[in-house]
Amino acid sequence: MTVAIIDCGGANLRSVQKAVEIQDMKVVITKDKNTISNASFVILPGVGSAKSVMNNLQDSNLIETIKELTMPVLGICIGMHVLFDYSAEHNTECLGIVSGNIKKFDSKYTVKVPQMGWNKVTFDQEKFKALDNYYYFANSYYSQISDLTLGSAEHSESFAAVIQKDNFLGCQFHPEKSSFAGKKFLYHFFNAS
Repeated sequence: MTVAIIDCGGANLRSVQKAVEIQDMKVVITKDKNTISNASFVILPGVGSAKSVMNNLQDSNLIETIKELTMPVLGICIGMHVLFDYSAEHNTECLGIVSGNIKKFDSKYTVKVPQMGWNKVTFDQEKFKALDNYYYFANSYYSQISDLTLGSAEHSESFAAVIQKDNFLGCQFHPEKSSFAGKKFLYHFFNAS
């Protein structure tokens, strides 16, 4: 089975690749529509900004390709954000696969923005409870809790750490930087999808 990691300009491509290879999966980093459409799994990673990721996807003519994917798709951090309708980060129109908007953490609270480091994620459904753990985050923007939330965390307020709509799964944290917990999360993505 092949995992296509979409090259949307992020700096974490190689670390995501290595994290997937540990799962004994064949990995390709690509912008090619056919390779992405014929993969067993697709990962949309993200480091940088929602606007830069969307611009890269637009330039590569991948917007419609991603919207039409039917295999399990994982959006990581910004890759999760661009699944939504809109991100407040640079007023960015996103893919619109998931209804809702990405907001910025309010720095008037005592927490630091961006959130950098380990945070506890609690999963809401019993079948995911084994994934409750600390994961590594690096984000200033977040998704609010909704009926698509599978797991949540706290940073000045509760926010969605993991969301799912149909075959699209999004995680706010970086599984590739989350040690054993991230490895277990990726294993679940590849084996429970």
